[in-house]
Amino acid sequence: MTADRLYLDHAATTPLLPAAREAMLAGFAQWANPSSPHREGRAARAALEDARARLAEALGWRGEVIFTSGASEALTLALTRCRQPLAAVLSVEHEAVLRHAGDAERLAVDGQGLVDPAAVAAAAAGTGLVAVQQVNNETGVIQPLDAIVAAVRAAGGLLLADCAQSAGKLALPDADLIALSAHKFGGPIGMGALLVRDWALLEPTGGQERGYRAGTENLPGALAMVAALEQGGGWLANAAAMRQQLELSICASGGAVIAAETPRLPTIGAYRMPGISAAAQLIRFDAMGLAVSAGSACSSGSLRTSHVLGAMGLEDKAASEVIRVSIGRETTEADIARFLDAWREIAGKDRTGA
Repeated sequence: MTADRLYLDHAATTPLLPAAREAMLAGFAQWANPSSPHREGRAARAALEDARARLAEALGWRGEVIFTSGASEALTLALTRCRQPLAAVLSVEHEAVLRHAGDAERLAVDGQGLVDPAAVAAAAAGTGLVAVQQVNNETGVIQPLDAIVAAVRAAGGLLLADCAQSAGKLALPDADLIALSAHKFGGPIGMGALLVRDWALLEPTGGQERGYRAGTENLPGALAMVAALEQGGGWLANAAAMRQQLELSICASGGAVIAAETPRLPTIGAYRMPGISAAAQLIRFDAMGLAVSAGSACSSGSLRTSHVLGAMGLEDKAASEVIRVSIGRETTEADIARFLDAWREIAGKDRTGA
């Protein structure tokens, strides 16, 4: 990225951390196939299993770990290979979940984007599987997963948690299945994991990863993913302070914060600029050197309202005026000030008025 560009789309992907880059290069030097029986293959296998153990330790996970190509594959594996039927998903889930939802129940959320744990438990009663995103990728809303896990367990069901946005930033829930994405916390694109409480939950597919995923294991990616995760989340307190200032200024400039009254991940915020479409905003921000994303997506040249914002009760016009700003490790107070200057200019506000 050129020096004059400002990147505030870290929820989409965030830069590879130096420690992850170094670990990946070391992995490329150890290039043998971890499934090969010879000495070189055994050395690669040992490195892969060490990465697996380090990942579990960094996350405080006591179950099993399947390395995947990302959260989407991890979710697909969980949703299609779980021995229990999918009973329900939240209406605000990521498309990677919704594309496999079939006729599963779509659980409603309130105006702040939260689901009622009792509704999740009722849907999972018996042995049903429910899928719940820990942190919403568009709004940053954090679901009450501790309460949801307790309710689902009491009802005899299973919980799949999509933790693509939260891993490395929040403590993971005590779910039965958890999907992770490395490139959301400074690891490489094309790497993720499915955490499994008990192998008995899944039907094996044959191949590598203990028979649950086919394909040569990505040792460099696994090493880089773990190295990134081990860098920790000490920077999040600073991110929270920056977002608080950002949101105070947006509100003072006539904007609105989506889900302002509920706990949200400090790195993600969704903001409405009344009277100006998200598509127009993105064009203007990009021309001014700022990379952000929208709370609605363009498909085949036409604007499609965000299903997340629609499920939260926003009317189509309001939803079409929402953008997402997401903060990363590298974001500074000066970056936030620059974004706010651009916001006020686009909104047509006096810069001195906020």
